[in-house]
Amino acid sequence: MIRKAQGGGRFEEIGSYSRAKRVGPFVYVAGTTAIEPTGKLHAPGDCYAQSVYIFGRIEEALKAVGAEMRHVMRTRAYVTDMAKAGGFINAHGEVFKGIDPVVTGVQAGLTQPGMMIEIDVDAIVHDEDGHIAGF
Repeated sequence: MIRKAQGGGRFEEIGSYSRAKRVGPFVYVAGTTAIEPTGKLHAPGDCYAQSVYIFGRIEEALKAVGAEMRHVMRTRAYVTDMAKAGGFINAHGEVFKGIDPVVTGVQAGLTQPGMMIEIDVDAIVHDEDGHIAGF
């Protein structure tokens, strides 16, 4: 089973990519930024607020392919300034308390001023005991 979800990003059609893609129990969510549907950047310069907004978008993408935040195994954050990464860490701790995915943070240049962070996640759909159907 392959399921895909689009997120309405301006480059998805041009770049031929999905916001989220699920193959069997494995789910991948593309790098997600804090660009609102209007094209405006959400909370310029605020790493925490952008992280919270992005996690909301990621949750929607996961749901679109039949997954949940509890299925997330890995998060990756691309931060413009590691000195401000604490905002991401605080948001991550709130969203993933008790789930505890592995996390990687990388300093990177992003596409516009005020954009502080881009986040992607990998997930595996499993039951409450961690079992994967068919495995």
